[in-house]
Amino acid sequence: MSLNWNRRTLLGMAGASVPVALAQRPSDAAGNPSKTVKIIGVACSPRKDRTTAAAMRACLEAAKGVGTNIEIEMIDLGGMKINGDLAAGVPLAPGDRDDFPKIEAKMLDPNVAGIIVGTPVYFSNMSSLCKAFLDRWMVFRRTFALRNKVGGALAVGAARNGGQELTLQSLHAAMLCHDMVIVSEGRPTSRLGGILVSTNDDISKDETGLATARSLGRRVAEVALLLRKASA
Repeated sequence: MSLNWNRRTLLGMAGASVPVALAQRPSDAAGNPSKTVKIIGVACSPRKDRTTAAAMRACLEAAKGVGTNIEIEMIDLGGMKINGDLAAGVPLAPGDRDDFPKIEAKMLDPNVAGIIVGTPVYFSNMSSLCKAFLDRWMVFRRTFALRNKVGGALAVGAARNGGQELTLQSLHAAMLCHDMVIVSEGRPTSRLGGILVSTNDDISKDETGLATARSLGRRVAEVALLLRKASA
C-alpha cells in the first residue's frame, strides 16, 4: 500500500517550501513532449452508473470535443470500497478491501491535466464515499502531486436549490488544499460548476443542468490546454 505516513507527517509539512513554477510538461519514454492532455472524471455516487455517472459522461464528452489531443477517462466509484480512515493512519481490518490504490495510479499519470469530481447531494453536501475519496488524497500532499492540475466539480441534487452550490464549494475547498487550479463552468453562466437536478432518478430532461455539466467539461479542457502550452 502506498500510504505509509500519517496525519502528523502532513502537518509537519505545512511549512515546507513548494516550487512555484508550473509542472513540467510530461514526456514519453523517448523523452519527447507528450501531446496528450488527459481529463479524468470521478463519479462519487455509491450507486454505480446512475445519475452522477450520467452527468459526468456528458461533462467528459464535452471536454473531449475541445481538442483532438484531449483524452478522457471516467472512474465510477459505485460499488468500490474507499476507506477514508487510512488517511488518518488507521490500518485496514483483516479481510477489508480498499480500491483506492488503483485510482491513485490513474491520477498520477503524468498526462493527467484535469480532474473533475462529481457527487450526489446528501443533506447539502457530498456523499460519504466522495468524502472518503477526497480524504485519501492526503497521499498526494507529500509532493503536491496535484498542483496545477485543473479542478472542476459537479453535483446532482433532488431540486434546483437542493444544496448543490454548498456541495461544490466543499469540493473546491478540498482541491484548493492541493494547489489545484479551480474553474467554474465558464460563460455564459460562470457560477460554481455543474449543477444538475435528478427527477425520478433521471437527469435527461434537465437541459439547464446538462448544459452546465457540458460547459464545465469544456472549461476544464480549455484551461488544461492553456496550462500545458504555458509549461511547454
